Amino acid sequence: MLKPPLPKPNKENIMSTLQNKIDFAVVLRVTNANPNGDPLNGNRPRADYDGHGEITDVCIKRKLRDRLLESGQSIFVQSDDRKVDDAKSLKARADAALGKKLGSSETAKLACEQWFDVRAFGQLFAFKSDKKGKKDADAEGDSGVSIGIRGPVTVQSAFSVEPVDISSTQITKSVSGEGDGSKRGSDTMGMKHRVDKGVYVFFGSMNPQLAERTGFNDADAEAIKQILPKLFENDESSARPAGSMEVLKAVWWKHNCKSGQYSSAKVHRSLTVQSDGGIQLGKLDGLPPEILDGF
Repeated sequence: MLKPPLPKPNKENIMSTLQNKIDFAVVLRVTNANPNGDPLNGNRPRADYDGHGEITDVCIKRKLRDRLLESGQSIFVQSDDRKVDDAKSLKARADAALGKKLGSSETAKLACEQWFDVRAFGQLFAFKSDKKGKKDADAEGDSGVSIGIRGPVTVQSAFSVEPVDISSTQITKSVSGEGDGSKRGSDTMGMKHRVDKGVYVFFGSMNPQLAERTGFNDADAEAIKQILPKLFENDESSARPAGSMEVLKAVWWKHNCKSGQYSSAKVHRSLTVQSDGGIQLGKLDGLPPEILDGF
């Protein structure tokens, strides 16, 4: 996989990007909902081997993208049911926005300028080989070119503070559409799973050094900060009824330098979350936390 280097930003661009390392945390409550089903396990809520509930980082970033899209940000990886354009694939969306420059040395720079989630979380743009004939390409081990963009914003998976209880209910998921309706198909009955109750927490960080490469700036960081308390608003479904997913607190630590006054691990460990959703914060000299109430 070839990885052309990202264009080096000039001094003016560096000064406009994120200048302070940021750590953050979100404490949330789940009540009678399936926060993140596992498709390889009958869509049961995810849990680790110790019984603690889990919400993957991919799931959390999906919700971040959705909320950012609703707030007017340009998003590359859009949900099919929420997309604001006619693109039927990521390739089509990239072609429409970048045109002939897609795949050129300007791809990374233009993509970061165009889409919020690309300059925040990064993205991989993969292209097929230009060589004619699959055998020739395979013989030389060349299956194409990919341009990788490493984003400055990282988000961890969320885990429940205590082990969670998962309830399962048998449901009728479809009705017969054939004959006189007296016979049911083999897929009529199904199972629905939920977490009865649980308090979860996830952490994230923003890296100024990587922000220099993508153009991620203070305004972008503020946009993420503003949506954290509303992460589950307008995200209702049959698995997550309105009010079943709730952000309790968001904690925001803004360091006074690029490298950070403390490691992210030490900052994250300073937060203690109780089983009822209450929080306690350890003292870090020179790094006061900002506490945001859930929406």
